[in-house]
Amino acid sequence: MTPVPEQKPAAGQQPAGRQPAADARTPKRLPPGGQRGGPPWMGAAMPAEKSMNFGPSAKRLLGRLRPHRLQLAAIITLAVASVAASVVGPKLLGHATDLIFSGVIGRQLPAGTSTEQAAAAARAAGNDNFADMLARMDVVPGVGIDFDALGRVLLLALGLYLVASLLSWWQGWLLNGLVQRTVLRLRAEVQEKLNRLPLPYFDRQPRGELLSRVTNDIDNISQTLSQTLSQLLTSLLTLIGVLAMMFWISPLLALVALVAVPLSVIVTQQIAKRSQRRFMAQWRHTGELNGQIEEAYTGHELVKVFGRQREVQAAFAAKNEELFQASFGAQFISGIIMPAMMFVGNLSYVAIAVVGGLRVASGSMSLGDVQAFIQYSRQFTQPLTQVASMANLLQSGVASAERVFAVLDAEEQTPDRPAPARVTGRVEFSHVSFRYDPDKPLIDDLSLVAEPGHTVAIVGPTGAGKTTLVNLVMRFYELDSGWITLDGVDITSMPRDELRGRIGMVLQDTWLFGGTIRDNIAYGRPGASEEEILAAARATFVDRFVRSLPDGYDTVIDEEGSNVSAGEKQLITIARAFLAEPSLLILDEATSSVDTRTEVLLQRAMAALRSDRTSFVIAHRLSTIRDADLILMMEHGRIVEQGTHEQLLAAQGAYHRLYRSQFTGAVVDDEADEAPRTPSVQGALSS
Repeated sequence: MTPVPEQKPAAGQQPAGRQPAADARTPKRLPPGGQRGGPPWMGAAMPAEKSMNFGPSAKRLLGRLRPHRLQLAAIITLAVASVAASVVGPKLLGHATDLIFSGVIGRQLPAGTSTEQAAAAARAAGNDNFADMLARMDVVPGVGIDFDALGRVLLLALGLYLVASLLSWWQGWLLNGLVQRTVLRLRAEVQEKLNRLPLPYFDRQPRGELLSRVTNDIDNISQTLSQTLSQLLTSLLTLIGVLAMMFWISPLLALVALVAVPLSVIVTQQIAKRSQRRFMAQWRHTGELNGQIEEAYTGHELVKVFGRQREVQAAFAAKNEELFQASFGAQFISGIIMPAMMFVGNLSYVAIAVVGGLRVASGSMSLGDVQAFIQYSRQFTQPLTQVASMANLLQSGVASAERVFAVLDAEEQTPDRPAPARVTGRVEFSHVSFRYDPDKPLIDDLSLVAEPGHTVAIVGPTGAGKTTLVNLVMRFYELDSGWITLDGVDITSMPRDELRGRIGMVLQDTWLFGGTIRDNIAYGRPGASEEEILAAARATFVDRFVRSLPDGYDTVIDEEGSNVSAGEKQLITIARAFLAEPSLLILDEATSSVDTRTEVLLQRAMAALRSDRTSFVIAHRLSTIRDADLILMMEHGRIVEQGTHEQLLAAQGAYHRLYRSQFTGAVVDDEADEAPRTPSVQGALSS
């Protein structure tokens, strides 16, 4: 093991594959678990997210439908045909009304006279309005209602409405399939994006908040697109078709009806502007509440142990109240749109009824045309009301889309480069500097070399940077300056999968997935044979407790691993690393959860596991790393001492104090070491 002298590299001297650092683009980091650390009740407050504009977000969301152009064309064609059939219906019903009205009036006129004669007789009698109306009607004096013609018109109207319904059903079926495929692709993109995001991104995001974006927000987008796209398309086409029919029947009444349009737009804009912010707050608070519930659930035992149920309940109640206020405000304000639009529509209806009645009385329009126009006015205001009533769904869906797009737009980890041909395990740190927070130094100008086949133990107080050191080797985080090489090749020039595939890592926090014990061990090397799995289990003493289980290696472990002890879980993770046969081994407090006797046995197993490969061992129990080739004593991100166990004890420095403290008392910091000790402590140290 060769310590590296603290000197700057020569000008232009860089390891193979080294690229210039881009510190300016390095995102701000937080410590691992920065948002997740601490007790569950501490994660309630989060900074508010800045909302994007509604227009660009909605446009981007609709743009995701672009790959389905042909299906969209078919949907639009079906919608046009359906709306056209339904729009012609009122005109036919108006004609039916004219047939009935003409028949009723015709039976009251003397037979054998013409319409002109009947109108002249009415005008001579002083009934000018009736004469004008009669002159515009197709009336046969003395003849009643033509039921044959009336039946044909009604059957035609019934057929048109039936065709419109069938076309609308077909259009809805196609649109629903298109929306679900779009959401399916969106979920896949989010999942792939999560795999490309760097670890610092997840440090900044509470788990429940991220899960809410991936699940709740995408579900809300699906619901919004399913419920609004069809209605929006139908409503817009209905507006166009109805407006054309209204101008055809009476341009004057059409202009009266159009007065409602700008009034409706103004009302909708003013209300929607105030509700959009509340919808963003609603979904933000939903994600925060999910994160809080998830933390409280996973830390339920901790909450019980410390008796903090009231604090958790109070934090939940506060966040739940915030969600209630945001949701109530969003729904209430957007809900005002519907009655406001109904009020505008009723004003338009009254104006059309008054003007239309006057025109019928003056003979300028037929009664059937007025009836058809009133139906069209209802059809005209109904789409406006529907669009307005969908404003809350649209705003809610776009707010969710903004949150999902924020994940898709997050800065990804730097691209990988081709892998080196061979890895033997020589690791070199050259003037490495790193900090999670730019204002808080952690590792500064660190250099060291780990030779192939050697074991490097890293010790030091909590927060000294021990775990950070191995996280940098794994490229979980990118360096601020300096470089780390593996066999002379900068690790930033290696694909992450290739780099991590050659490294076996056993953490203090064990992770097991839902599956059998055999599957969890085999996770270390896909394709391993049954005999290789059993050999790894026997070497790491997993076989000892598995044999006592009713189902043996087929015992199913739940997702939380609650049906096996903490020590047994750690043994399984060690067996997983043993099976992987890595070139570089990282053990981060790998035996912290096992008993003393098993630890002694595991030390032998890991000694065999560490043979012929470079190993980094992080340990708090210094008795477990006595045989390490090199021990690094770290404090405040710096290596303050390095050497073998015997050398460091003989130096009577920081390592000696830390080692002796495990048998006498805790050493808090350097100042405590230098402070005068009580006689009892001094006696303990001198014994």
